[in-house]
Amino acid sequence: MSRDRIGSDLVPLNQEFLAHMLGTRRSSVTVAASILQKADLVKYTRGQVSIVSPKGLEAASCECYGAIGSAILAMG
Repeated sequence: MSRDRIGSDLVPLNQEFLAHMLGTRRSSVTVAASILQKADLVKYTRGQVSIVSPKGLEAASCECYGAIGSAILAMG
């Protein structure tokens, strides 16, 4: 969703901030980032997430991504 809102494949997020947004521990974000990186969906560097495969990332997400995206578009 962040990529859609900012219009860029480079998303300035560090793991601490992302963990805070998600209400989880930083170590959980580290594990998830590692899994996504190994799947060649994202590249994680200090303070920045590069989305390598937007379509692949969308396919790996739940149906919530499409539902939330549609709701945002409907709000204008």
